[in-house]
Amino acid sequence: MTYEPRQDREFTHATLPSLGKEVLRLGVAGNYGLKPPDIEYAADRGVDYWCWSPNYKTVTPALKELFKQDRERHVVAMLGLGLTTGMVRRGVHKALRLLGTDYLDVYQLSWLSRTSRFSPAIQDECLALREEGKIRSIGVSIHDRARAGRLAADSILDMFMIRYNAAHPGAEQDIFPHLHRDPTMVSYTATSWRQLLKPLKGLEMPPYPGDFQGAAVPPLTAPMCYRFVLGSPSIHVALTGPANREQLDENLTVLEQGPLSADEDAWVRDYGKLVRAKKKIPFM
Repeated sequence: MTYEPRQDREFTHATLPSLGKEVLRLGVAGNYGLKPPDIEYAADRGVDYWCWSPNYKTVTPALKELFKQDRERHVVAMLGLGLTTGMVRRGVHKALRLLGTDYLDVYQLSWLSRTSRFSPAIQDECLALREEGKIRSIGVSIHDRARAGRLAADSILDMFMIRYNAAHPGAEQDIFPHLHRDPTMVSYTATSWRQLLKPLKGLEMPPYPGDFQGAAVPPLTAPMCYRFVLGSPSIHVALTGPANREQLDENLTVLEQGPLSADEDAWVRDYGKLVRAKKKIPFM
């Protein structure tokens, strides 16, 4: 893989192809402990991409207030269960009521093939909702990389939410080469469910090549993980799920630090391989 780090504003912001909107490249999922004042604080810090579900009840009032103040600034991607056409339409209507908005920027079929289906009827329903203006783009969250690559190459989908981090880099082979239609790409679990942040016995690494201030590495820090993800030219937004404002602030520092250098990127990749082997994680 040729390393092509993003620079300056290209690193901090991205225009989503499916919407034509520029957003901060660190988005927030509001289901890990943030409270309404933290959502308002995140918005003040520039966050404007929100991964949301009707189950995220704690943060819903704060998002509703943000949308009331300036709806066009913000992008909300709803995770919806879509096993039938009725579930899809009812889910969208419920979301519109809860958020007090006329439209969703993204309607995401959640965990495709497990909690959502992509049948012709459901595709038609999504297209109808987009035509009606109730949703502006159609997306999925998906674990099956091979299928995601096929759908990225040819489908109605405008957006993909995928797993991508130093321990799960398989999207570089299975998905990224197929993005000819230029869909919006959103990643999650930059820390591999915190596996990259936890010390592991028996792992030996050469000294970290960068100018790092803080705890000894390995393991990685959260900012290292996000800098790795945001260094990919294929990823528009990396989701972060902070449990509190302190974690949110730490994660936002990546936008000031910029991308990893080529040497740092290679070191992080090597560490991810060791964690994957130690944890017996498939190449995902």
